[in-house]
Amino acid sequence: MSRATRFFLVCLAISFWWLWPKHPREAAQALGDGSLRLAHYRIEPLQEFQIDALVLGREDYAFDREAELSPTDLALGWGPLADPQLAARIQFSQGGRWYHWQADPLPLPRREIETHSANMHLIPADPQIAQALSAVRAGQQIHLAGELVQVVGDDGWQWRSSLSREDTGAGACELIWVERLETR
Repeated sequence: MSRATRFFLVCLAISFWWLWPKHPREAAQALGDGSLRLAHYRIEPLQEFQIDALVLGREDYAFDREAELSPTDLALGWGPLADPQLAARIQFSQGGRWYHWQADPLPLPRREIETHSANMHLIPADPQIAQALSAVRAGQQIHLAGELVQVVGDDGWQWRSSLSREDTGAGACELIWVERLETR
């Protein structure tokens, strides 16, 4: 094998290692106060959460710090936005842990769209949930249940879920420890 070929194979292996999503591999450990330990993070439950919703969009992440915990965001619509025909009249997009929508004309009042759709950061509770999440696609109806959480890194970094479906803008996304995920 030539030196150039060996160099190419080493670079290829390093690239795969670098690009491969680095999600915590071990199981979460329950702590005595109701929180969980996962890798170098403490996951603190804030309140129970469940939703029946239409998947408006999906975005996967591998390069931000949050991807260690939450490799996927789903933009979800509930209530009137769980109707695929109504949702089809709105353009949804995601990126950078945000979601955006636009419609002209508006099929619903602006505030109703804002309070019946959201970008949700999902932390799979186990490998089976991670596998189920990897199969979810835009246009599917899902049932999702778990806990809204706050994550605290050992270095002090924090990521906290919104506790309201009425808020918008920065900090309005839900951060969910997903314990159940079903497609309908």
